[in-house]
Amino acid sequence: MLYLWIKAAHIIFVIALMAGLLIYPRYKIHQLSSRPGEALFDTMMDASARLKRIILTPSLLLVWALGLTMLALNPGLLSQGWMHAKLLLVTVLSGMYGYFSVLGKRVDAVTGTVEARRLRMLNEVPFLLMIGVVLLAILKPF
Repeated sequence: MLYLWIKAAHIIFVIALMAGLLIYPRYKIHQLSSRPGEALFDTMMDASARLKRIILTPSLLLVWALGLTMLALNPGLLSQGWMHAKLLLVTVLSGMYGYFSVLGKRVDAVTGTVEARRLRMLNEVPFLLMIGVVLLAILKPF
């Protein structure tokens, strides 16, 4: 029963993490459409900082902690190929969080090195990775 509670919490925080990863680049795109000192720039910078602090970072940490706890409780999962593939995709997804954080700091600093077009394209990557993770976890193809 404990395992199921941990699994439920894991799924809840995965949903929160995905929501954050999908909206964070959008905030930065809106921020790029304005200039420092303008209301939109300051609002999006503040909103994206709060999103990271309140939702993204805690969710990422809890997803990993709960996922590793499930693996500790059921170590047999590590002998299955689909789990290795899932962990690879989850690692890439976690890397996206880090990459978005770096890009967000560049947008905040107004370095001019981040293009809205690039953020729009990157915005789709977490969704595609999530599709792969869900298919692997549900179908367990290998």
